[in-house]
Amino acid sequence: MSRPTPADADSLVARRIEDALAGLRFGAVEITVHDGRIVQIERREKFRFESTVVKTAAERS
Repeated sequence: MSRPTPADADSLVARRIEDALAGLRFGAVEITVHDGRIVQIERREKFRFESTVVKTAAERS
C-alpha cells in the first residue's frame, strides 16, 4: 500500500475541516498545529434555545 502524497493529505485535512464546519450554527472549530503541521481538529457545538421555549424550574411550578 502506498503512502498518501502531500496533496492527498492536504485534501483530507481540507475535507475534515469542511466536515467540522458543516451544519455548525453555534460553536467553534479549533485547529491544533505542531511544527507547522495540522495535527488535530476539534469541533465544539453549542445548542441555543429561545428564551420563550426554555423555562426555568421556578417558572414551571
